[in-house]
Amino acid sequence: MTDWPEAWSDDNRGTRYGGGSASAQPEGARVMRQVRRGPAARPGQAPYGGSGVPQQPSYVDGRGYDGPPDDGYDSGYNTGQVYGSSGGRGGGGGGTYAARPAPNWRRRIKITAITVTTVLVVTTVATYFWADSKLHRDVDLSKVIDRPEAGEGTNYLIVGSDSRAGMSADEKKKLHTGSAEGKRTDSMMILHTGSNGPTLISLPRDSNVTIPSYKGSDSGKLYPGTGRQVKLNAAYAEDGPELLVRTVEANTGLHIDHYVEIGFAGFANIVDAVGGVEIDIPQDIKDTKSGADFKKGKQTLNGEEALAFVRTRYALKGSDLDRTKNQQKFLSALANQVATPGTVLNPFKLYPTMGAGLDSLIVDKDMGLWDLASMFWAMKGVSGGEGKSMNMPISGNTPNGNLQWDTAKVKTLVEQLKNDETVTVSGN
Repeated sequence: MTDWPEAWSDDNRGTRYGGGSASAQPEGARVMRQVRRGPAARPGQAPYGGSGVPQQPSYVDGRGYDGPPDDGYDSGYNTGQVYGSSGGRGGGGGGTYAARPAPNWRRRIKITAITVTTVLVVTTVATYFWADSKLHRDVDLSKVIDRPEAGEGTNYLIVGSDSRAGMSADEKKKLHTGSAEGKRTDSMMILHTGSNGPTLISLPRDSNVTIPSYKGSDSGKLYPGTGRQVKLNAAYAEDGPELLVRTVEANTGLHIDHYVEIGFAGFANIVDAVGGVEIDIPQDIKDTKSGADFKKGKQTLNGEEALAFVRTRYALKGSDLDRTKNQQKFLSALANQVATPGTVLNPFKLYPTMGAGLDSLIVDKDMGLWDLASMFWAMKGVSGGEGKSMNMPISGNTPNGNLQWDTAKVKTLVEQLKNDETVTVSGN
């Protein structure tokens, strides 16, 4: 017999995958052929159907078709899928996997915006309460008696003290502060904020003032005025911030709304936390008492250098008056540096700066963070040319060497501040 069974012909074998196909890719899944044999011989019947001739097997595909399969292979060994079907992922038939839905960008953007907003709100609220808790509200202005009537705008009394509290011996040596006990006022300024721009007025520490009647901040005892005249910084040394506020108000007639004080160490720490402050030094300065040693020109001062600069007195021609001008100039530059985006938007600078400042500040009991922020923005405005800085007008010296205020100019200045008018008075 030379003929192959029909289903095993060369035509069916030569081009099929697994049968010598030259194709690099396997063909689609095919139906497995099944061999169907004839019925078994009954007892007494001749085998092969009684004819003695063996019956040729027939082939049935997985769909029950009797005859040569039309695609060569069972698509899944009769019942299961081996290679998958043409309707798989992305196909047009009934595939195994559903098509991936397109992303909902509008929903994603909405969720992201809500998340970012929530984080910002929580961070802002937490920062506010953290900062508010660090303020030292130690000054009670309700103890100040016989106060002048409040005018328009807001008046801050800003005080730089020579307090050495909390400083080690090495720090005192490094900052050239000495080791004097107690604390005195090294600088005093009135900052007025209102609708006509900020005005910063320095009160020289050697100003001649009269100590008025006052109530002791600790004892509550009333001390009647005797007309005693002293330097302005003596009021602070005698009974602290409350008597200083009482003395300034009594000698100017200007109502003080808020009190802010900072010591030596705190001042230096703020400057270092902000990364130094750039300032244009007007002349060569060398002062062994303050530790200042500067050449004329623009430069960036660190905390130690900044403290030496604002304390320098004996190396300047005008002594205390020139020193107050340097103090105004530096404090305005410091406020301007603190309020820059590079500090405000950088948490690695903002939080150390806030921490150093808030730990060092002593304020009145009614002072809030918004009041403090307003003060800094006003100081920044002075530095940016939006306001005015000046010394209290001086007419000369008293017999004991104190600086005498110009009574007429001071009266005009105070009236303009009370009415929140543009200041036209010039100082020394």
